Amino acid sequence: MNIFTYFISIFFLVYLFIPSDAEAACTDPAKPKVNWERCNFTEKNLSNRKLNQSTLRETRFIRSNLSNTNLSFSIAIRAKFINTNAKNAIFNGARLREADFTKANLSNVSFIDADLRLARLFKANLKNANLTGAKIRGADLLNADLSGATWIDGNTICSEGSIGQCK
Repeated sequence: MNIFTYFISIFFLVYLFIPSDAEAACTDPAKPKVNWERCNFTEKNLSNRKLNQSTLRETRFIRSNLSNTNLSFSIAIRAKFINTNAKNAIFNGARLREADFTKANLSNVSFIDADLRLARLFKANLKNANLTGAKIRGADLLNADLSGATWIDGNTICSEGSIGQCK
């Protein structure tokens, strides 16, 4: 075996055993840019945390507490926020395509410039939420309470009793 082949073999073995920053570790602490892809945080208290710019693709936050948590610019495509309390949370610029917010408490949440296309917001509480610039094409707002919410145009405030659509 020549010296070049030997060093290539050593390099390859070392590469295999050094953990990558891109690998999801569901036990990593809550912090900005954490990779919690496909993790399960059902019924966890993650309130008052900074999870901005995190990778949360297909992660489950069912019946969890995300109140006052910053999730700005996070990638949470197909994440599950079913029955989650996310009151006062910040999702500005987040990628939430196909996320499920069924029956979630999203009151006073900021979704400025968030991508909510094809998201499920069935019976979600969106009272006083800010949807300015949000992409909502194909989103399911059936029975969602939009009372007092700022609509995607940034100017319209949904009237009291706006259920399923901004009136």
